[in-house]
Amino acid sequence: MTVIPDLVGLKAAILHRPDEGTARLVRQLGLLGLEAHVQWTPLDLEATPADIVLVDADQGWSGLLPWAGEPAPVPMVALLQSEAPGRVAWAISEGALSILPKPVVPAAVYPALVLAVAAHARAVEAAARMERLEERLRMRPLVHAAVRSIEMAAQCDEEAAYASLRRAAMKRRITIEQTAAEMLAGVIPLSEAG
Repeated sequence: MTVIPDLVGLKAAILHRPDEGTARLVRQLGLLGLEAHVQWTPLDLEATPADIVLVDADQGWSGLLPWAGEPAPVPMVALLQSEAPGRVAWAISEGALSILPKPVVPAAVYPALVLAVAAHARAVEAAARMERLEERLRMRPLVHAAVRSIEMAAQCDEEAAYASLRRAAMKRRITIEQTAAEMLAGVIPLSEAG
């Protein structure tokens, strides 16, 4: 079941020249429970914290957002009137996760925000999962070395040595890779895996 993110209390930075459309957007964000401010200067999340960023993709420029080339640290919505492929490409390259068409229609604000927040949460979760998998992959040579050490110490085959390493990891409630590293470092005696 998909959980709809709660937007109440979030801070929104609107990177757009102040005009009637941004005033309408600020009003709608307020009705949704968000605190919004408008600026048309490069974003500094330390000076002006924001939980979500809405950016004018029609007029945006490189350097407007501080995460150039990196994943956006917060959900981002592109405010877009143009159909120009270059403007859409700019929005994508800067990390936009949804589009809010201009002129802003109040009924379109909530779905655009929810899509951006949900997509950002999924992206953060996927990146963390990928990082954990890459770490485990980097540590696989340690597992192999620990299995070989257990084989020699316990005079058993590879399958039995791996089963011993797995039992030791389960007993300590840590990953097999961490257990292997600790065994090779002498923190866990090889006899504990035997």
